[in-house]
Amino acid sequence: MVVTVEEMKSYLRVDHDEDDALIGEIVSAAKKLCMDILRTDDEADLDAAVNGKIAVLFAAAYMYEHREEADHHALDLTLRALLFGSRKPGF
Repeated sequence: MVVTVEEMKSYLRVDHDEDDALIGEIVSAAKKLCMDILRTDDEADLDAAVNGKIAVLFAAAYMYEHREEADHHALDLTLRALLFGSRKPGF
């Protein structure tokens, strides 16, 4: 995995364990979203991407902090900008 729950909790500055399951699911969703933007099914491509870890951290933090009013279009555009250099031309 690109980002562990403990790394994500540190990034979010969460010091309690009540949201561990939620954070784990959000990290998985963020990883899948980043892989979709990279146009890959191979997690190794995300690990090799220049901003792969940063993109997953950003996406997961955004989804966690904006659960009620997330703008997924803006998130998608930001992730495309972060991952553009590693993005494959097509599936």
